[in-house]
Parts: sequence; structure tokens; C-alpha cells
Amino acid sequence: MALSISSIKLHSLNQKPRLFVPQNTIPSSFKNPVLQFNTKFHWKPLTPFSRQMQSHQWPVSSLIKASEAPSKTSQAQTDKLPADVKVTETQEPNSRVRLNVEVPAAVGEDCYRRVVKEFMKQVKIPGFRPGKIPESILLNYVGEESVQKATVESILKRTIPHAMSTVEGRALRDSVRIITKFSDMEKRYSSQTSLSYDVIVDVIPEVKWITENGYKNLKIVVEIDNEIEAERACEREIKRRHKSIGSLKVVTDRGLQVGDLVVLDISATTIDQDESNVQKIPAAESKGFHFDTEDGESVLPGFLDAIIGIQRGETMSFPLAFPESWQQENLRGVQAQFTVECKELFYRDLPELNDSIADKLLPGCTDLNQVKESLLQRCREVEQTAREQATDNAILDQLWKMVEIDIPQSLFEEQGRELYGAKLLEIQSKMKLNEQQLASLSNPKAVNEFLENQRENITKLIKQNLAVGDIFKRENLQFSSEELVKEVQNSIAEFERHKQEYDEDRVKEQVQEVLEGAKVLEWLKEHAEIQYITR
Repeated sequence: MALSISSIKLHSLNQKPRLFVPQNTIPSSFKNPVLQFNTKFHWKPLTPFSRQMQSHQWPVSSLIKASEAPSKTSQAQTDKLPADVKVTETQEPNSRVRLNVEVPAAVGEDCYRRVVKEFMKQVKIPGFRPGKIPESILLNYVGEESVQKATVESILKRTIPHAMSTVEGRALRDSVRIITKFSDMEKRYSSQTSLSYDVIVDVIPEVKWITENGYKNLKIVVEIDNEIEAERACEREIKRRHKSIGSLKVVTDRGLQVGDLVVLDISATTIDQDESNVQKIPAAESKGFHFDTEDGESVLPGFLDAIIGIQRGETMSFPLAFPESWQQENLRGVQAQFTVECKELFYRDLPELNDSIADKLLPGCTDLNQVKESLLQRCREVEQTAREQATDNAILDQLWKMVEIDIPQSLFEEQGRELYGAKLLEIQSKMKLNEQQLASLSNPKAVNEFLENQRENITKLIKQNLAVGDIFKRENLQFSSEELVKEVQNSIAEFERHKQEYDEDRVKEQVQEVLEGAKVLEWLKEHAEIQYITR
């Protein structure tokens, strides 16, 4: 299902890191499943400006958006100051810059006069016309503290655009923080009429290639699962369809044979000489497990052989070891004692596999050869798509290892929140969470735990994205305006078909990022030495 897209905050003044996220967040009009859209999942709602002033660190996106184009930033600077502010830049770790902003007294006085003038227009005091209230009476009426707070806010609002001009083109949106306490700024202004404050901002990290131009001669080994091999996949699909048109009949006079379908209750415990150490293995337990014995490769090695001959109502117990390659790490190498009860046992009564059932196997076909050719064509398309996907994954997996990047914290958090948002949307689509469940999964603690647990994966994704973006610029890659227009139209049509909200400018931006990423992967595949092996 396509998801709506809104403005993503991890963009600089005139450059933007490229983000790849899970497959379920992209309209299906895109064929490359590696290059994906970001979701419309936001975790940092903007609070009123005055409320932000009270905290120790607060976002200044209400003052200036670091993602705006230089032309818009220049417009913010048309509010000329009576004196220049002094900005001192200091580099800090994690691609962060500290800006010390010194505001001269002339600027503070000008802001004070503006604030007083504005109060005079808005405040209504009996006996005085708006704009004609004496300053002393106005201060007594609204309070000197209120005027002072408003003056400091005015100073910040007018000087931050000037300070941010020093990092124009480098600053990441919504990463700007004033780290000087607002109360301290009030005290300094009150006693000195001048003001200074510190700002920290994350900037676009530099991509350093461990081996310069190493991406130009990649040597890639791509593992292809034999399950996707077209000929084998076609045979399996015909067999599956053949079984689906047969009927199941109860076995009454024998035990289990390969080809039967059996319903089992399964339990397992660890094996230990000291019985007090024996523990249940919940992951191996199952009630009413439907097992097709022709799918023996899908279960624990040795399991099928151990239950051959079991009859309906019979219980068997046997030891098995989980292999070191088992998917669940905590079970690798574990010696287990399985107990299996046969609840039901069926055999398949299948029609003969010949031309007479061709239409049942695949509607519209008149003979088996036609069925095989049609299914084989589909399987070849699936195989080709899977091969391309595996190749893209193998290339991306190499790229992140070839670069050194000092990742900004804001970039890490935003990418992590994007991934967590996609995860919640996927869960919501499957389970239909209620508001209470969604709120529980969306609380800051749950998000922070996800960020920490997925730190390595998030870091890997960011390195991949930035490496791809750097290659696009280095190699001067391009795509046609026709491609962009076509994909934007396809994406918008998809959103409208699913009745999803969207931002057309943001859709265009996202499509451009996807196309850029696709061009990079295409270029890398053309210049790489690729070897395919079947596992």
C-alpha cells in the first residue's frame, strides 16, 4: 500500500542526504525495490516559540528552516541590523558546529524599540490611543519582565538568520539548537544591554573513501538462492497447483509416509544430565502444526525422518540437535528432546497429471506444455527480479564498508525514526492497532530502545545512502526530465488511488532521490566484476 509523503527534515540548505527505507513504503510504480521512499512519520512536533524559549535546548525551526533554499535564506537577511553580529565557528565531533554569536548593544537597542512599538500598537490602556502610550506607562502596564523577554526573543529571531548564513548549504534541517539558557540570556541583556549566545548545528558529513575511487572497480560475489531458479521454481509451482486440486483423505491403516499431510502437537526440552537444568524450548512448541511431508527441508534436519511411521493418536519422543546455522542464534547447537503427538493423518488423492487438468492448473491453458511455458515465463521474471535485487544488496553492502563518515546525531535519529515509523505502519496494517497500543509503541522510551538496538543497522544505512549520493555527484550522473515527470505522475496516481494525502513538491523530491540512486546502482553494476553463486 502506498503511503503519503510529507516534508522530510534531514535536508541541508542546498544538498540532501539520500535515504533508502523498507520496501513497503514506496508506491509500486517503482520497480527497483532497493531504492525506497521515506514515510510520513514525524516524532518532533513543533511547539509554540514562547514555550521553546523556556527549555535548556530547543529547536529553532520556527525561526529559520535550515532546509530552505539559499534564496529564501537571503530574504530572511533583508532585515538589516544596525550593527554586524560576530559569529565564531568551532568544529565539534559528529559533524557538529558550535556558533558563538555576539550581538552588539546597538542591535539590542533596536530590537527593544521595535518591541515597545509593537506593544504600543496592541495594548489598550484607557485614556490613551494605540501607539501613543508613554513608554513608562506601557512598562508599568505590561511589566518590564515581559518586555525584556520579548526583546530577547526579537534579538534571537533577527540575528539567527545572520548567524546561520555561515553554515548555509551545510546545515541539516531541524538540527539547530540554542544551547545557552534563555534565563542566562535575559540576565546578560539586563545587565549589559548586549547579548551573546551559543548555537550548535549538525552539518552534512564529509564522505571519506578509505580507498580513493575504490567504488570504480568493485568485485562482487552475489549469492542466489536455488529456490528462485526458474526451472526448479516452475516444477514446484506445478506440483503445488496439482496438490491444490486434489482431495485429502484420512489414513486409517498405516503410519506416516512422505507425501502425507499430518497435524502434530510438538513440544521440546533441552537435554541435560542434571534434570533440574532441563528447560522447555518455547520456540519449538506448536499445537495443531500442519506439516506437508514433501516440505521436509522447511523443518529441523532429522525431524521428518524421526516421525516417519507415526500413526494417528500415537506419541513419539526423540532427540535432535539444532544446527549451528539455525536462524535463531540462542538455539544453535542446542541438544533437544522432542515429543510429538499425531493428531490427524491424511493422504492426497490426486488426479493424474495430464492435459485433461491443464485448465484447472492454469485457467486458459489446454495442455500441460502450455501450463509449463506460462509458469516458466513467470518464474523467469521472478528470478531476474530476485537476481537484480540480490546484486543491488551486495553492492550496497560493500559501499558502506568503503567509507568513513562522522555521522551527525540528528541524522542518525531521523533515519532511525523513519525506520521505526515504517515498522509501526507495517504492524498497523497487519494487526489494526488501537489508539492505546499505538501510543504505547510510539512513546519515547520505545523509540529510543529501537534506536539503540538498531544502531549498527541504522549506521550502515546512512553510510550506504551518503556513499550513493557522493558517487552520483562524482560521476556527474543524470536522468532525463521525462523520467522524472513520468514517475512523479505514477506516484501521485498511486497516492490518489489509495486516497492518501501527499505533498506534490515532496513527491517530486523523493522521486528524484530514487532515480538518482537507481542511476548510481546501474553505473556501479556496469563497472563492477560480478560473480554469481548458488547456495
